[in-house]
Amino acid sequence: MGWIVDKARAAITRVDQLGERAQTLFTEFDPERILADAGRAEQRVATSDRPLPLAGMLVSVKDLYDEAGIVTTAGSRLLQDQPPASKDAPLITRIKEAGAVPFSRTNMSEFAYSGVGLNPHYGTPGNVFDETRISGGSTSGGALTVALGLADIALGTDTGGSVRIPSAINGLVGFKPSRQAVSGDGIHPLAPTFDTPGPLARDLATAIAAFDVMSGQKTPMITEFDTLPLTFAIPENAFVTDLDDTVQAAWDKFCKVLRKAGHSLVSLDFGFLQQAISVNKIIVSVEAHKIYGKDIKKLESCGDARVLNRIRFCETLSDGDIADAYGLRDQVIAQFNAQMSHADILLAPTLQMMAPTIADTEADFDRLNAAMLRNTSLLNLADACAISLPVGLSGGNPGAIMLAAPHGGDQTLLAAAQRIAGLL
Repeated sequence: MGWIVDKARAAITRVDQLGERAQTLFTEFDPERILADAGRAEQRVATSDRPLPLAGMLVSVKDLYDEAGIVTTAGSRLLQDQPPASKDAPLITRIKEAGAVPFSRTNMSEFAYSGVGLNPHYGTPGNVFDETRISGGSTSGGALTVALGLADIALGTDTGGSVRIPSAINGLVGFKPSRQAVSGDGIHPLAPTFDTPGPLARDLATAIAAFDVMSGQKTPMITEFDTLPLTFAIPENAFVTDLDDTVQAAWDKFCKVLRKAGHSLVSLDFGFLQQAISVNKIIVSVEAHKIYGKDIKKLESCGDARVLNRIRFCETLSDGDIADAYGLRDQVIAQFNAQMSHADILLAPTLQMMAPTIADTEADFDRLNAAMLRNTSLLNLADACAISLPVGLSGGNPGAIMLAAPHGGDQTLLAAAQRIAGLL
């Protein structure tokens, strides 16, 4: 038995110590499978002729990724009786080849269709700072495995913010790459126009290492000589309206920190994003209905009613409404890219508000879900890449700052994140 098996065994023990709370983190937790994978990782690391980038890291897997021999349930009872996956998703293969150990399958909003993390089937985990408040969705269980120190990395997906929202709430780094930077093969879809796999981690370096493995890229690490000031787009008429007091204070403070560090902040109007936000609701509903429309009757008895209502929204739309939504999105992407020609990086608060309680979210789902998704989903609308970084707040939970760049700007974005991480 080597150090990787020892590490996996210790993490399994910590899960046991969580008691009933652990049940809300996972849809499948199999210690024997984890230890077997850890043994194979030991052998892979020992026999490799080069250092492996994720050697010995424990990586929790959102229950959307196929793993050979396991049923991919997408957090839903509808899919529990489906045949097990015949092979691993390519991203699972990549993390194994990089020396990592898959560590359980994590709970999520049903079908990844909400930003708050409620799940009536497997339970709703609270966040790492307050068990009575939401963890954020849809990668709810994955965020907790990292925040609680059970896993080094969580594999998530981001359709409207599902990597960045739970990262922001739980004090993590969450990266939504450009949509075509990482393979979605073998990952159960919600809305292919938006779906993007991405990592959650406790620190930026680990998140970058995970992205490099997932994408096959090599992100340059900055040095102390990378000191040229950056130009940040500070949004007007979107992202920064109607912030709660805590978020507003953190936002104002961090903008001052950036200016003091010598960076330029340029105000740019992104109101066109906010005006077009209904496009996301239409497209996601249409594409989800294509996947689940044949199962509507079953979902009426076995599904999450909140999710079903969102899927059925498209039934209220005409063909013209749907065509207009796709057309408007193309226009919005072009406008976003044009605006971003005036700056290096967009800067915004990740969230409009701090995490509400689970009870309040259950009682007022539509309003609070929309509020939690507001800022992150604007960047899915714009087909951007984006990263959420934790920001220290006085006397409590961390806040979060989001950086974004146009599609394909992943390396520019990650360089900027490295530049400012020390200021957070």
